[in-house]
Amino acid sequence: MRIREMRETDIDAINAGFAAMGWPGRPRVLAQYLAEQAAGSRRVFVAEVAGQVAGYLTLLPKAPHGPWAGQLPELADFNVFAAFRQAGVGTSLMAAAETAAGLPVTLGVGLHPGYGPAQRLYVRRGYVPDGSGAWLDGRRPVAEDEVAPVADLVLYMIKER
Repeated sequence: MRIREMRETDIDAINAGFAAMGWPGRPRVLAQYLAEQAAGSRRVFVAEVAGQVAGYLTLLPKAPHGPWAGQLPELADFNVFAAFRQAGVGTSLMAAAETAAGLPVTLGVGLHPGYGPAQRLYVRRGYVPDGSGAWLDGRRPVAEDEVAPVADLVLYMIKER
């Protein structure tokens, strides 16, 4: 396995990885990530296994949303393609990004059950909820808010050491 910076050719490979899982492609988002990497406002780590793109993770120097906005680095948009899961790809991507970011580093994770494997990985890697509660659309909902859909709720976590 090799962890490296994103290249232009990765856009097609990443979209193919999404397609293999039945997900829609994200060519515009990925092109934006590449441009942000070139500008120094985002780092994109790509995992390659036997010459195939296995997943990616981005690192923002300052969190754009949530409780740590403008203060601490944030890991964002983390995907390991199904064929490469449970093989250390996610752990390797996170280790590379954490080394680049230094500690503390933050992330946000969805509360929907589909994010369960990511939630477990983050806890195993030393991330803990930061205590700010669930967030929705960049704000903390108040107790009286009706929240739907659950897929939009985010819990922010931090790794300090």
